[in-house]
Amino acid sequence: MTAFPARRLRRLRQSAALRRLVAETRLHPAQLVLPVFVKEGLDAPQPIASMPGVSQHPLSGLAAVVEEAVAAGIGGVMLFGVPATRDAVGSGAIDPDGILNRAIRVAADAAAGRLTVQADLCLDEFTDHGHCGVLATDGSVDNDATLEVYARMALAQADAGAEILGLSGMMDGQVAACRAALDAAGRTDVVLLAYSAKYASAFYGPFRDAVESTLTGDRRTYQLDPANGREGVQEALADVDEGADIVMVKPAGPYLDVLAEVAAVSPVPVWAYQVSGEYAMIEHAAASGVIDRERAIGESLVGIRRAGAEAILTYWAIEVAGRLRDGRSLA
Repeated sequence: MTAFPARRLRRLRQSAALRRLVAETRLHPAQLVLPVFVKEGLDAPQPIASMPGVSQHPLSGLAAVVEEAVAAGIGGVMLFGVPATRDAVGSGAIDPDGILNRAIRVAADAAAGRLTVQADLCLDEFTDHGHCGVLATDGSVDNDATLEVYARMALAQADAGAEILGLSGMMDGQVAACRAALDAAGRTDVVLLAYSAKYASAFYGPFRDAVESTLTGDRRTYQLDPANGREGVQEALADVDEGADIVMVKPAGPYLDVLAEVAAVSPVPVWAYQVSGEYAMIEHAAASGVIDRERAIGESLVGIRRAGAEAILTYWAIEVAGRLRDGRSLA
């Protein structure tokens, strides 16, 4: 008679070397992207109080940030601009001398093809009302008028040297509008990353500090309802139909179910954004001594990767890349 139990699953967990050998989910530095905030008028990095360890950077220091990212072996940097002045239509977003377009040029020169230079394509950082689009006379966000501005932003960012444009505004038709504008200009080489399933989330709070958002109210009329999963999948497939090269789920941690469902059906790569609130919760909890910081960071990223993300935007990109290079366990 065979002694119970005949199958002992714990055999494959006996040592760190064995666990590493049979691990089902792996993460590589090249699958990590670092969000970078570049603020106009700064002469030194300015720490963001709600995001310990993260700073706004001056344009003059951006090349050094890119060099550090290159040395870490990560896949890219996603640039966000923080302008000195804003207006109702976000004109700084399409100005070749606007802070984001200048930052793209600096980053592209510094990267020299060694990592991808990505740019946030949205108006929220550039409008004085803080919404992701231009407003109609009744105060609502005018979807189609916004698409016209997005198309001009796409051309400006492509001309500045961005390889990947992160369409994060959640306007209907934004991918098609940007793809049409780029193709008409002969820029068929530019990659469109659609923030397809972007939810109206409380987890964006620290990010709004990072970009000094002027928003009053909320973005529930264009970002997804947190209660809806199928809708996120529909948004991703619609963006693919419009020409998206990559689709995104954002935030990552609270929406792993949506991420898994999108990954199961998407014919293009699927990424996820581990947003500012996810980052801040772990940092603040670790500072209070209630969790193990390194293990919590690693576990959160492995979970996102396991759910199907092929790349992850995370504020820990450089730190985690170092751990991976050193052969240290993430979780």
